[in-house]
Amino acid sequence: MKPDFTDVLEVASEAGHILLENGAELSRVEDIMSRIATHYGVNSGNFFVLSNGIFITGQAEKVSKSGGQASTYANVAFIPIRSVQLCKVTAVNRLSYDISADRCTLEEARERLKAIKAMPVKSFWEMLLATSISAGAFSAIFGGSFADCAAAAIAGLVLFLFMRFVSARYLSKMVGGVANALVACLVSILCWRLGLGDCLSDIIIGAVMPLIPGVPFTNGVRDLANSDYLAGLTRMTDALLGFFCIAVGVSTGFLLDSAIWGEFLQLTGMMASPQTASFFWQAVAAFLGTIGFTILYGVDREQYLHSGIIGIAGWMVYLLCARYAGMTAPIASLMAALVVCLLSRFSAVPSRCPAQIYIICGIFTLVPGAGIFWCSYYLTASEFTLALQSGFMAAKVAVSIVMGIILAMELPQRLFSRRKGMH
Repeated sequence: MKPDFTDVLEVASEAGHILLENGAELSRVEDIMSRIATHYGVNSGNFFVLSNGIFITGQAEKVSKSGGQASTYANVAFIPIRSVQLCKVTAVNRLSYDISADRCTLEEARERLKAIKAMPVKSFWEMLLATSISAGAFSAIFGGSFADCAAAAIAGLVLFLFMRFVSARYLSKMVGGVANALVACLVSILCWRLGLGDCLSDIIIGAVMPLIPGVPFTNGVRDLANSDYLAGLTRMTDALLGFFCIAVGVSTGFLLDSAIWGEFLQLTGMMASPQTASFFWQAVAAFLGTIGFTILYGVDREQYLHSGIIGIAGWMVYLLCARYAGMTAPIASLMAALVVCLLSRFSAVPSRCPAQIYIICGIFTLVPGAGIFWCSYYLTASEFTLALQSGFMAAKVAVSIVMGIILAMELPQRLFSRRKGMH
């Protein structure tokens, strides 16, 4: 018996709702919704997906009566993105494959979507540990010593507690973003003034890394590459707003410190500590930092190892290009981004997991967090020439990452899998 077309469109709508709410790119949302509707025999569904909403219309076959009236379906859903849970994106993606393979009835699909929607988030202690470890790991990536990593880890721990119990509950997104960066900066400065840590800039950069808006940035790039210009620009604007909030929070932290101590902190630049400069410790830091973000973004545990290895590979390629091939930071970032995306596409095939999951987590080692920090610091210190140089370099690195993602994702899928749509 052919399913009722309204039931089919409701199931497709629920799948799209879960995907969009949890950080999937728009092309995936539209593809999976269309795949579900088509498989169950509803070809009249029209889906229009925005960055925070889904419009669905459908029309059943005309009734063979005088006048030939048609039954129609329409639904509009506003879908704000609050907390990203990429495990739900993976689960819906796998469900769509089972539907296409005719291994799931419409009612079974409805029940599985209910179960996916009810999937629990990571525990409080997992999130706390992940934020702390990722902050410490990224401090090492940007040149910090072991003491700097410890200070950044403490700042990351306090940052998570503030986000969980204050920012998320009582502050708006923009004010909360500034306050989060301010807390991370002030705790980092406090640790440094108490003698824990050698290089303040490395501590702060590591501490604010958990605030980097990786999901809107990466998805914005994918949406623009897929010609979804409205959604792409919206998500890129969201990412830029996140970077702006970090810069304002860090600048405010330095101003408050100078008001308390009577002098503005003079930083001379990043110091690459020999303690963590070896490829071994850099690989360990890249692995731990990437794993930290897989937890923060709710990735399935079975993807932890692949994500960590991809994070290591990207960062090692960057170091090799920068240290031994004499490449500039933008060119090295381009090469590393290509490697991250290619490995992500290969890893996505056997796991039936969207490549975007691996890209979002693996690309963090390349994000120009240092450039954002130095640009905001020099602006606060009224060193406008240095601020312009730092900001321009950060922008060039970001563009290089964008180009690397676009180039890698434009390669035909047959190079990675014989099965159509496995990406």
